[in-house]
Amino acid sequence: MVSSGKMTSFDEEAAGVGKVVEEEINGTVRGGGAASVLSRRAEVTHLCLRALCMAASVTALSFMVTAREATTVYVYGFPLPVNSKWSFANAFEYLVGVSAAVAAHSLMQLLISVSRLLRKSPLIPSRNHVWLTFAGDQVFAYAMISAGSAASGVSNLNRTGIRHTALPDFCKPLHIFCDHVAISIAFTFFSCLLLAISAVQNVIWLSKN
Repeated sequence: MVSSGKMTSFDEEAAGVGKVVEEEINGTVRGGGAASVLSRRAEVTHLCLRALCMAASVTALSFMVTAREATTVYVYGFPLPVNSKWSFANAFEYLVGVSAAVAAHSLMQLLISVSRLLRKSPLIPSRNHVWLTFAGDQVFAYAMISAGSAASGVSNLNRTGIRHTALPDFCKPLHIFCDHVAISIAFTFFSCLLLAISAVQNVIWLSKN
């Protein structure tokens, strides 16, 4: 009877330990599943940022290279042909070059991420990869800021004109040209914002790993 009692007590203790282990395993599985869901959301956000950045850069590039217009204005009653094209300003050429570089950078990152996603591999394989991506995003973000700022100065001059001239506002006769330039500049700054968000996402990943 004593032996039977000892076995019963032992069985109860074993059952209790098994229950605790089972709860810990279930908790770990649930925690791992939640972490996996969060990781997948971060990866989807990363892909969306790359796709949006590429689209914004291509839009800025497209509107700028199509910014051209020719018309005739009258100054003191005399006709004056006016022709404007994006390649006439160095700031606009700079914006086109930077936008093309950012579009290529975003496309490359997007293709790499999609290929890893299809292979069910992590989008961020190592810290070195994150540091490289972070540096690229930072460089291109600053380049887009400088390009947008330079183009904004030229566009503002076109709208305000030069003092003591008979044609103070070039955007009145060349409104299509100025509208294309303005849209291009807006998407340039939007691309810069997306690159900054991507850089912040990389910093968050580095701080957690």
